[in-house]
Amino acid sequence: MIIATYNINSINRRLPLLLQWLEQRKPDIVCLQELKVNQSSFPEEPLKAAGYNAIWKGQQTWNGVAILARNREIQELRTTLPGEEDDSQSRYIEAIIDQMIIGCIYLPNGNPYPGPKFDYKLRWFERLRKHACFLYEYDVPVILAGDFNVMPTELDVYKPQKYINNALYRPESREAFEEILKQGWTDAVRKLHPSTPEYSFWDYMRNAFARDAGLRLDFFLLSPHIAQRLKKSGVDREIRAAEGSSDHAPVWIEIK
Repeated sequence: MIIATYNINSINRRLPLLLQWLEQRKPDIVCLQELKVNQSSFPEEPLKAAGYNAIWKGQQTWNGVAILARNREIQELRTTLPGEEDDSQSRYIEAIIDQMIIGCIYLPNGNPYPGPKFDYKLRWFERLRKHACFLYEYDVPVILAGDFNVMPTELDVYKPQKYINNALYRPESREAFEEILKQGWTDAVRKLHPSTPEYSFWDYMRNAFARDAGLRLDFFLLSPHIAQRLKKSGVDREIRAAEGSSDHAPVWIEIK
């Protein structure tokens, strides 16, 4: 089984590229972030024609998340992260697929630092920590996948000194991510690739992709029930190299 996460950065704008990738990779489950569509504009029919059922939470501007499943039933559990009743941003969706709980995450960027956006990022991280703890107690496999907008270690950023005051690399953000891992979650990609960068994001500016000036922002956190089934992982860099692509590349894991 292949499970993928992909910050699509406008699903309707990049729908042909997404459909091409789905046909090539044939992932069984996909978590998408940054849809940039309202609820009624999600391209359900083209995805269904490609063999994918979907649930989604749209938002017109920068947010929006979705979960796709190839020839599988999706049971929606929630469309918001618990802990802040007046949070209207579409950044979390959760479902049951094949007796697994899948949480799709688009964590706030938090820039500029310091400021209210960074404060919101840390509050969101705390809400995620509490909900992750809640999910961890379930006696079923759980996968939290998506764009976490954090670079936990120096290995996850091409030039650490450049990001000292960036919200994604601030000690507070890195510590918040570490607090979630301490619950017992496995960082799937780092488990399989402990000493290589495995970048998943390259800025559009300054020819970053060609220089491999990348960041690792996209993660799979696995509960123990499924971490033991982890087989391999990869980053589909050729999709990032395609004309009109997202600034992220799809990341995937294979489980037994």
